[in-house]
Amino acid sequence: MPAGRVMAGAVPPPDAAMTRPGVSVPSVALLGRDLTASIVVFLVAMPLCMGIAIASGVPAEKGLITGIIGGIIVGAIAGSPLQVSGPAAGLAVIVYELVRDQGLAALGPILVLAGAVQVVAGVFRLGGWFKAISPAVVHGMLAGIGVLIVVGQFHVLFDHRPLPSGLQNLAAMPTRLFGLSPTNLQATEFAFAIGVVTIAAMIGWEKFRPAALRLLPGALVGVLFGTIVSLLFGLEVARVQVPDSIVAAITPPGGDGFARLLDPAVIAAATAIAFIASAETLLSAAAVDKMHNGVRTDYNKELRAQGVGNLLCGFAGALPMTGVIVRSSANVQAGAATRLSAMLHGVWILAFVAALPFVLKLIPMAALGAILVVTGFRLVSVKHATHLFRDYGVLPVLIWAATLVTVVSTDLLTGVLVGIGLTMLELIPNLHRLRLRVYEGQEADTHAITLDGTATFVTLPKLSETLDRVPAGTPVRIDATRLSAVDHTSAEMLRDWFQRRRAAGQSVKVTGARGRIATLNDDPH
Repeated sequence: MPAGRVMAGAVPPPDAAMTRPGVSVPSVALLGRDLTASIVVFLVAMPLCMGIAIASGVPAEKGLITGIIGGIIVGAIAGSPLQVSGPAAGLAVIVYELVRDQGLAALGPILVLAGAVQVVAGVFRLGGWFKAISPAVVHGMLAGIGVLIVVGQFHVLFDHRPLPSGLQNLAAMPTRLFGLSPTNLQATEFAFAIGVVTIAAMIGWEKFRPAALRLLPGALVGVLFGTIVSLLFGLEVARVQVPDSIVAAITPPGGDGFARLLDPAVIAAATAIAFIASAETLLSAAAVDKMHNGVRTDYNKELRAQGVGNLLCGFAGALPMTGVIVRSSANVQAGAATRLSAMLHGVWILAFVAALPFVLKLIPMAALGAILVVTGFRLVSVKHATHLFRDYGVLPVLIWAATLVTVVSTDLLTGVLVGIGLTMLELIPNLHRLRLRVYEGQEADTHAITLDGTATFVTLPKLSETLDRVPAGTPVRIDATRLSAVDHTSAEMLRDWFQRRRAAGQSVKVTGARGRIATLNDDPH
C-alpha cells in the first residue's frame, strides 16, 4: 500500500502531517478548518443537547450547559483531540430513571461523585481496562439503549411523557398509535404530524442533500422543518421551555444534596454512570481514531478530562457527559485539525443560548422527540451482530443479544453485568493457560513482537499497551506461532490496530497466525 494512503472516508488532519519531517501546515489553514468544523458540530449539537435533556426527563437547558462544558472545558484538556464531548443518548435512560426515582436534586451530587471516580481512574491509569470490555457487550448495551430511546421518545411524538419503564412504553405504543383520529384533529394529531415531518425531512436530507451542502446536518434540517410547519399552520403543540438567561439554569447542589453522598443508592448510581460514561467515551475515542491518521487517543488523559467535565456538570446541576460519536464524526468529516474545533463549538452554543433563547422556545417538543427516535434507531446495530457471527461465531452474538434484552427488560447496569458475565464463558476453554507473554525486540529496521500464550480480554490491556508503543513509521512483524488462542475481544482489537497501521501506509506482517487472526495479513479492510 502506498505511503500516505488513508481509509475511505477518513480525513487526515494536519496534526499528523506536522509530525512528519519536512512537512508543515500554515497555522491560518488550521484555524480556518477548525472554525468551519466547529460551526458544523455546533449545528449538530444544538438539537441533540436539547433532545437528550428532554429524553432524560430534565429541562432542555440542562443539556445545553453540558454541551458548553464539554466543548470549552473538556475540549481543552481531552486526551482525544478531535473527539467532541457533551450529553449522550447512551446515558439518557439511566438519568431518566434517577430523576424519576430520586429527584432532580440528587443528580448533581451523583455526577460530582461519578466525575471524581473517573478522575481517579485516569490518575491510576485504568483507561486501558475499558478497552478490555467486549465489543459485544458495548454494542449490546448501545442497542438496548437505542430500543429504550425509541420506545420512550415515540410517546413524545404525541406530546405525551414516556412511561416509567421500557416494557411499559413498548406495550403502550399500539394504543398511542391507534388512538389518533383523522376526523378529530387535536394537539396529539398535530404533534404526531410534526414528528413525522421532522423524521422525513431529516432522513430525506441525509439521502438527497446536494454535495455543496453535505456538511449541513440532517438533525438540524429536521428540526427546522418541524418548527416551520408548526409556525406556518399555527399549530398548538408543546414547545421547548428554556430560561431567558442560561445562568439561571445553573443550579449547584446544596448541602443536603452532598449529605446524600453516603447513601448506598447514590454511590451505586454514581459508579454506574462513571463506568458507562467511561466505556462509551473510550469506545467513541477508538472509533474517532479510525477516522483519521493524526494524534492517537491518550485514554487515561481522556478519562481524567471526562471526570473533570462531569464534576463541573454536577456542580452546575447539568446532565452527565461522554465523548459522543455523532458529533465527533461530524467534527472529523468537516475537516477539524486540532482541539480548537471542539472548544469553539462550545463557545457557539453559549453565544446562541445567551443571545437568542427566544428562538429555542419556538421548537416543538415533538420535533426533538423525532430526532431522538432516529438517533435511538441507529444505535441498534444489527450489522455489528452479523459481523460478530460471521467472524467469531455464536457466543459473541448471544452476548450481544443477552445484553440488549436485559437492558430493555431490567436496567442498564444489570444488562452490562450480564454481558460481562457471559463474556467470562470464553475463558473456560483456556482456564489452564490464561497467561500471555509479550516479547519485544528490534530486527534490523523492523519492530518485532512475539506473543506466547492466550490473548483474552484479561490480558488485553498489556497487549494494547505493547502495540501502542510501536513507533510510527516503523515496520512491524508479529510472531503468533506460540499464540494458542484468541478471544473475540482481543481479535477485534488486533484487527482494528492492523487496519489503522495499514491505512497509514505502514508495513505490518503477522506470522504463524491461526484461527480468528489468521486473515489479518490479507484483511481487505
